[in-house]
Amino acid sequence: MTLQNNDSRGNLKTMVERQIARRGITDQNVLHAMQTVPRDAFIPEDESNLAFEDTAVRIAEGQTVSQPYIVAKMAELAELTSSDTVLEVGTGSGYGAAVLGRIAKHVYSIERHASLAANARQTLARLGYANVTIVEGDGTYGLPEQAPFDAIVVTAAAPTIVLQLQQQLTEGGRLIIPVGTADSQELLQIRRTSEDSFTTTSFGAVRFVPLIGDFGWQGNNNVPPAEPPESSSTASKISPQKSPVELLKSQAISLPDPTSADFGEHFEHLADAKVVLLGEASHGTAEFYQARAAITDFLVQEHGFNIVALEADWPDVAVVDGYIRNRKVPHIGQPSFSRFPEWMWRNEQFREFVNQLRQRNEQRVDKRKVAMYGLDLYSMQASLHAVIDYLTTTKPELADIAQDCYSCFEPWLADPASYGHSVTSAEFTGCEKQAVDMLIKLLNEREGFNDSGNDGDEFLDVIRNAMTVARAEEYYRAMYRGSAESWNLRDSHMFDTLKAIMNSRGSSAKAIVWAHNSHIGDGRATEMGKLHGQLNLGQLCREAFGDQARLVGFGTAEGTVAASRYWGGKMEVKTVRPPIDDSIEKVWQKTGLHCAYLNKDNADTALLQALSKPYLERAIGVIYRPETERASHYFETSVANQFDDYIWIADTHAVTPLAHIKEHGGSDTFPFGV
Repeated sequence: MTLQNNDSRGNLKTMVERQIARRGITDQNVLHAMQTVPRDAFIPEDESNLAFEDTAVRIAEGQTVSQPYIVAKMAELAELTSSDTVLEVGTGSGYGAAVLGRIAKHVYSIERHASLAANARQTLARLGYANVTIVEGDGTYGLPEQAPFDAIVVTAAAPTIVLQLQQQLTEGGRLIIPVGTADSQELLQIRRTSEDSFTTTSFGAVRFVPLIGDFGWQGNNNVPPAEPPESSSTASKISPQKSPVELLKSQAISLPDPTSADFGEHFEHLADAKVVLLGEASHGTAEFYQARAAITDFLVQEHGFNIVALEADWPDVAVVDGYIRNRKVPHIGQPSFSRFPEWMWRNEQFREFVNQLRQRNEQRVDKRKVAMYGLDLYSMQASLHAVIDYLTTTKPELADIAQDCYSCFEPWLADPASYGHSVTSAEFTGCEKQAVDMLIKLLNEREGFNDSGNDGDEFLDVIRNAMTVARAEEYYRAMYRGSAESWNLRDSHMFDTLKAIMNSRGSSAKAIVWAHNSHIGDGRATEMGKLHGQLNLGQLCREAFGDQARLVGFGTAEGTVAASRYWGGKMEVKTVRPPIDDSIEKVWQKTGLHCAYLNKDNADTALLQALSKPYLERAIGVIYRPETERASHYFETSVANQFDDYIWIADTHAVTPLAHIKEHGGSDTFPFGV
């Protein structure tokens, strides 16, 4: 058989470790086969970037190559040995047949599309799979002339169990087949225990293309299958069930427009939480900002929430906090929210919310005022500037020490990412010691700050800025060691910052967090957590606060979004593509609901089970690449385990950006200019 090149071998090893072994596949024959068969050889050239991704890949004739995990799962359920003869129904590209052929003695594979059969036959011959025979025909009839089979694997979804295939099993043989409607399918293992007896075991929800044939779906019209011959034994059919769309439509609660005065009142059930995390499916959608503002205002006014924490940098948000609480505004050496992407917080929707919070605070005494904080760590330059500026007026002797410690970073402040690259060289050891030493020095001076008459907020501000410098230094070093490590550092920093803020407010602290779905949903329910070892803020909050943390996701179908084509690029108003099949957004779109939400606590068992199955979920950040949307913006998740609530707004619009800083022609006035 054809040997793999080094790149393919390395990609296969990573694919098997992250996507298959970590998800519970333990059969060593299957793992070896998945790591041996060159998946990229069976993927169309124009989809080659998806060859080793955890996704199904489209091929000709409207068919797909199943995602690696599903191929491995079905092979494991087939319980193959080296002496087995196997029938595969639905050859497709030939990839599944090759995997089965690495384990079994011989594989027969039926494909109804002549072009696919010919291509698969050619690929398998080129790779040396002499024990795989491709047959062109209607796979729902099986291959009675070659029966019985030790295992039959069906790679498309049948409306009912196909009796013709069941009858071609040996005693003890296994039929692996997805069965159900277009919207609701489950993977079944049917074992023949005697001539007329079979046992059926379900292995959860799946999604496959339809099995077309005389005893499957007929043609492209999803016509029910023909009745089997009278001589066939009777097998139980899957009981008709409501589809996920029907279940969701009947249980979701309609909402008014996010700008309606009573929008926030629909979220009374969040009142008892200690932390409410409000997500967004993009960083540039007006309705997400408006909905979060309405919910936040309701919780602040009616239920005593007193902290708003943002996926934004600490020193930038400190400027806004000074405005909303009428406090001294810290000097950070640059306009607030001046780094890319400006529009994420310098937009009209957020400014309206800031002004509303200021008005609310004007009616409160200082101790009851709502405070706003930033959780992120990208502000190395602004944070160290804020530390030095503050110490210059309060502790001049410490300011000189800070200046000396932080001078190590000077060459990289304009481009902190380049710092991480420099640390990889043997000539430069980095500034970790200086950043940590300064942080420890400040922590040791806590009593001195208190004796100087500084309030707790000022000390919190200087400590968190010093902590941000130290964590940013660590983050930029980690960027060059792997995405999971740097992601985990960032979200851990956000969680640690949130805890520090809440501790500073004492037992009365009740926080609302604004961040992207990818941060506030429980990462353990997503492929990032399961396959890539990434944790996130939502997971850490659930682990720390239990039921007192509420995770609220957002979604949309179509409209416009403010985003860029690349990091550091110009903002554009881009059209959001309709959601793809197999996505949770597609399920919501099919309900026909315009604006609605689902509270998981009020969902019945059938809906929770439906939403616990793997769905794709769209995530648009500050960059949007619709031309590669599936690969760039979708990930797999179990929505029922990811969020406690989900807010759906079918049609959304881009945020309204404020004037670019460089276009102001004078001093920056955000957020004060109204």
